[in-house]
Amino acid sequence: MKKTFIIAEAGVNHNGKISFAKKLIKIAKKCNADAVKFQLFNALDLATQNAPKAKYQKKNEKNYSNQFYMLKKYQLNFRELVILKNYCKKLNIEFLCSVFDINSLELLKKLKLKKIKIPSGEINNLPLLTKISELKIPTILSTGMSSLDDIQYAINILTKKNLEKKLITILHCNTDYPAPLKYANVASITQLKNSFNIKVGYSDHTIGIESSLAAVALGASIIEKHFTINRNLNGPDHKASLNPKQLKDFIIKIRNLEKSLGDGKKKITKNEKKKY
Repeated sequence: MKKTFIIAEAGVNHNGKISFAKKLIKIAKKCNADAVKFQLFNALDLATQNAPKAKYQKKNEKNYSNQFYMLKKYQLNFRELVILKNYCKKLNIEFLCSVFDINSLELLKKLKLKKIKIPSGEINNLPLLTKISELKIPTILSTGMSSLDDIQYAINILTKKNLEKKLITILHCNTDYPAPLKYANVASITQLKNSFNIKVGYSDHTIGIESSLAAVALGASIIEKHFTINRNLNGPDHKASLNPKQLKDFIIKIRNLEKSLGDGKKKITKNEKKKY
């Protein structure tokens, strides 16, 4: 049985507080996630000081009037990342980060993470992809808002230097927060596998867990799902996240689904033979 790598996506649900971030790590470990993921960015590199917030951010984040000041509130510095990585090591859960810019990538290289995650919004960030192509580290690329041509171009850039294709996993994704089920289009995982002959996973932004279960059944090697301490907290992503109880149930259901899939070969099982 092949085990799906489950990433508990903390993202910015720490609300800028290191104490919250540690609680999220503890929850992810208790729920038996394989990794917990945060985001590394510099607000100055991502948004102008007048950039408006997205519609879902306006609805769920009440404290800041625009994108820049909201991002500034939620960004983590290098010292905090070191603290969180060490805490993950103590609890024996893998620490991951999404990287949004070259400066942040340089910081992540110092942390010597096992994997790098590229968010959907950076799939056409050619300078960043080119820098990552110089590394020999497993790379996860989300593909929300992207066409097949966009994905192929990103793969071409990533594999231009030292990064081998076998080290890349692309994640199907719909970037709405939350994403309506009718737009989840999980079945496209099969097309992505066939089109690129590459490992494929799923970054699930829907409410609920059905889409992720379907993705596992279709062979997703990685599942990524947002979670939070409390879905009623103020912040852009809490409402589209699982609470701790839901995260635990989510992971249990994936592991049970994996058992039920078997090896794909039709045969008489041991328990059936006992009946003859």
